[in-house]
Amino acid sequence: MDPRSEVLLRQAELFQGPLLVAGAQADGLLGQLPGAHGWTWHAGDQAVLESRFAGRSHYGVEVPEVAFDAAVLFLPKSRELAAYLLNALASRLTGRTLYLVGEKRGGVESAAKQLQAFGRPRKLDSARHCQLWQVTVDNAPEAKPLESLAERFELPLEDGPLQVISLPGVFSHGRLDKGTALLLEHLDGLPSGHVLDFGCGAGVLGATIKRRYPQSQVTLLDVDAFAVAASRLTLAANGLEGEVISGDGIDAAPTDLDVILSNPPFHTGVHTDYHASENLLKKSREHLRKGGEIRLVANSFLRYQPLIEGALGNCEIRAEAQGFRIYRATHG
Repeated sequence: MDPRSEVLLRQAELFQGPLLVAGAQADGLLGQLPGAHGWTWHAGDQAVLESRFAGRSHYGVEVPEVAFDAAVLFLPKSRELAAYLLNALASRLTGRTLYLVGEKRGGVESAAKQLQAFGRPRKLDSARHCQLWQVTVDNAPEAKPLESLAERFELPLEDGPLQVISLPGVFSHGRLDKGTALLLEHLDGLPSGHVLDFGCGAGVLGATIKRRYPQSQVTLLDVDAFAVAASRLTLAANGLEGEVISGDGIDAAPTDLDVILSNPPFHTGVHTDYHASENLLKKSREHLRKGGEIRLVANSFLRYQPLIEGALGNCEIRAEAQGFRIYRATHG
């Protein structure tokens, strides 16, 4: 069980009524709190929770429409996302209790200072390298619409500026990361047809491809509901059409793809996790048509070449700069 869930269960008597667990983890916590509903923006966690606690877990970027007398937020990695979530939850809890739980190394003590805007916070527990905080919401804020927190920026591309709209919690929020910037310089010579932007984030790659190759069918996939929402906003801002889907890894992607493009993720929360990226490489063959191509950018220290060669029998390094490599392989 997640250590933050364990800390909550040390104070289980506080959480027996109607409760919303925001950022719910894919563990057994809801089974121990019969009055609780979960809210997650991670498609993989949602699938696990729905299978175990059908009807009691909700996926998306807005506070779910369920009744709750208290809420607990599992502190996310992103400060901007934490601020949005605390505001959204506190706006529903006038006179009631909001809890915050997080790992010490994840910055929970600093994040707890944000609770001062709603009342007088106090620390309830410290265990498992985590802290649990509580505040009675005496000053309920007005809920901020998510889109009002969007970061908009423009990419100067060869075929004209591309508008990018990013949301709190999305990878490289409000800016273009170096890896994607390098990949954007190496999109020439791609097969035409059905293109997948895997781990799409704010939709930079998918939108760029759709505009450059308008006859291509473009699918954008991400595990994170905020990334899915941001990608839809980016496509709309540029007058582009594409399919945007949420799902946990390459298993959620279409088959018969002509191209897989990716700046694949390898961080989850404050812990490092390579599973989604390694699974993408190992299963790429199952999702590509004969003659299809995978092209991705990754940190140079990640040993992706052997995985790609193991799956597809070939792999070339197209470029290397600023600590990143562009890999290319084809389904022969």
